[in-house]
Amino acid sequence: MIKLNKHHIFIIFIALVLVGLMGVAVAYTGTGFSHDKKISDYDSLSLNDILSKYTDTNCKSEAKGLCTNVADGDTITVEGVGKVRLVGVNTPEKGVSGSDASTYFTKKLCLNREVSLDIDNSKHSDKYGRTLAVVIVDGKNLNEMLLKEGLAEIMYMPPSEFYPYDWAGDNTHVASQTSTSSDTSSGSTNDAGTYIGNSNSHKFHYPSCKSSSKIAEKNKVTFSSRDEAINQGYVPCKNCNP
Repeated sequence: MIKLNKHHIFIIFIALVLVGLMGVAVAYTGTGFSHDKKISDYDSLSLNDILSKYTDTNCKSEAKGLCTNVADGDTITVEGVGKVRLVGVNTPEKGVSGSDASTYFTKKLCLNREVSLDIDNSKHSDKYGRTLAVVIVDGKNLNEMLLKEGLAEIMYMPPSEFYPYDWAGDNTHVASQTSTSSDTSSGSTNDAGTYIGNSNSHKFHYPSCKSSSKIAEKNKVTFSSRDEAINQGYVPCKNCNP
């Protein structure tokens, strides 16, 4: 058995402190998205005050349950379903400016209330097993509300049934392609690669292009570069101009 004297214990203590400080220094910040909204912006508003600003969604309820926990602005737990990641959106990570307001907003609308889910039929869950869905509160699209309130940014990661650009407001922030490729918060990866081709039309698109979300899975081709797509006989989409 190794005997530790005070000198050894002191060295171990210093090492543990340094490891802790290193962990803080490299704390995960996601895409880096932040905003300047405050909890006080919503504290005095009733649920109806918020919901009345929005029209009913076209999304359909495929599951229902009591929201029992809100981890942050874009991740909740629904009874009977488990953890749910709001599809197409990304809120600030914990510790990043705006995180508390985004989380508060989602709690105000969801916590201890029954919510409905329109689950993404193109990609049912992320790599962490969280269900990807639009969260519906009293007929309103929570994902859309977060974007239009400036509490979230668009994080469009095909394949997806939903096109979050349709929910955006005039000043909605969009996550960069490089950031979304390894997003830990969303638990998703950019399965579509850098460019998406259609083997039927022989056109290729940015992943964020609306046309790419309409390509049938059997016709999807991925390319790691623009040159690769062109060398294989594909032509750029005229809408997104990749």
